[in-house]
Amino acid sequence: MAESGNFTQLVSSLSVDERQNLLEKLKSQSNISPEPLYIEDIDQGPTLASEERYVKLPWYFRLWYFILSLIKAVPAVKLYEDKQVADIGRQIEEMSPGLYDFQRARLLPAFYSQMESLKEAARFFYTALDAGFNRDKGAFYGFLGSLEMVSVHKKLQNETDPNKLGEQYPDAKELEIRQMAFKAMDAAFEGVTDDMKGAMYFDARSLFCLKELASFLFDRVIMAFGFDAAVDGHSCSASVVRELLINLNNILLSLKHIPPMPLLESLFIFLLQEKTGEPGFDINKEIRALLARAEEALAVIREFNKQVPLTKILRCSSRNIAVSPREISGGEDWFVVYREYWKRHIEAIFADYMRDRRHRELLNSFRYFLKGTNLKILGNTVSDANPDGLPIKGAFSLSFLLTFYSVVFMAEINKFLRPILIDAEFRRKENRTEFTESYNEIIKLEDDIRKFEMEISPSGDFGKRYSQMKQDMSSLPVRRRKIQIVIEEASSEAVTIVDSARRASRSMINILNGIVNKDSQGKYDAISNMDKLSGKGPEFAKGLSESLQKFQMVIQILDDIDAMEAGR
Repeated sequence: MAESGNFTQLVSSLSVDERQNLLEKLKSQSNISPEPLYIEDIDQGPTLASEERYVKLPWYFRLWYFILSLIKAVPAVKLYEDKQVADIGRQIEEMSPGLYDFQRARLLPAFYSQMESLKEAARFFYTALDAGFNRDKGAFYGFLGSLEMVSVHKKLQNETDPNKLGEQYPDAKELEIRQMAFKAMDAAFEGVTDDMKGAMYFDARSLFCLKELASFLFDRVIMAFGFDAAVDGHSCSASVVRELLINLNNILLSLKHIPPMPLLESLFIFLLQEKTGEPGFDINKEIRALLARAEEALAVIREFNKQVPLTKILRCSSRNIAVSPREISGGEDWFVVYREYWKRHIEAIFADYMRDRRHRELLNSFRYFLKGTNLKILGNTVSDANPDGLPIKGAFSLSFLLTFYSVVFMAEINKFLRPILIDAEFRRKENRTEFTESYNEIIKLEDDIRKFEMEISPSGDFGKRYSQMKQDMSSLPVRRRKIQIVIEEASSEAVTIVDSARRASRSMINILNGIVNKDSQGKYDAISNMDKLSGKGPEFAKGLSESLQKFQMVIQILDDIDAMEAGR
């Protein structure tokens, strides 16, 4: 069973031990600096408004500003604020030249260049997040949990499996097995320690901050810049993008630590889903390449924080020396999402378990109905013996009908129906017409199925197209869609054959019921020369009655197959 309906290849194929081994390799191969991405500036000073800071000044400073205010006819606090803003502006120009012109309150070409670099670094994480976390948070946390909470993951994986519970408690009913699975899930969650919770929350918070950075509106900031002849490059009024930069500053402060290696591995594994199955795919090589790109992206983020005094620029441009970044919230819901994922996961496994169980029960009923004959499985369809075959809807029903045709219909039923086709005198013309059409539909059933089997064979239309699409060199989503189109077309043809057989069988049930039970009041009634036909042998009437029951069994089995495949 895959860990998620959306991720059925690399994510589910790696065992817990393989995941842990890969994590150890990543740690040993990583050149990511342990230095924090963001170091708060201890020289930024207290986050107090100008008025609050002014009143805390020594009396002689306040006296000086008071005298100046009388001379310049400007409030003393305003003079103090201007002085503070000018000091910050000069610091920016001295320590980080080319970023900000505090006299014109404009962002300069060096800032423009830094934003473009940060955008490119964030784009890598956007791609990685979009491949996994953005599509299925639950599956992502499920994989992450297998790295950070190994013992809990193993309990969830082993002790909630209905197949193992069914083997352990062979007499348990389906509902009891389901209840045991969820009870085991709750017991496993009780084993989540405070250290595990801390690690998962740190991962989840890092993930959320990465997501916020990756989805930041870089283009809106960059597009606000225009060519400025005065600086021979791109510049922008700081006020135009101030709110966006305040948001960016909060994100960068919150993403102050290096993302943990288990989180990076999870991102890499989900990102590589689209390459799984490609010729020459080497997971170790791909992981090393992604690790190198992550190292580069994180280095750019760290360098931006070192080179760009964003807080000071915002204080200067807003003339508010109290401006400071704030931690953003996020990641607190990890356990709720994780728990919900495992509930869905167990439900999905239980549905598969029930489907397999009903499949076995159906096979047992087939053996009785088909006189112990094994099903004639259609060639080139997916099965235990051929996992690479076409997963066609209706293939199981066709296999049953193909076996039924030779073992039951031709061997037993037809010897009673054929005399009716040739010699029976129906009181109603429409009954004769319906019987003939239904009989002919069943008679050609084997030919229809064999023709379809040829179409899905490697040399047939569907088989060729399916093979070609699997080898297609387009991107994985496009290739999957092309494959799905072939499967849907083939499934539609298979279902058409099954539905025709079902309609013909229902018609036979109605007609035979009228003949056997001599129902002259309904639409279907007895044939007028039944005595003559019965003269063919004392068992003829009994044979028709048994044929009626066999057609009813066919309908029941086809309905059971549909219910099984639909998970009902």
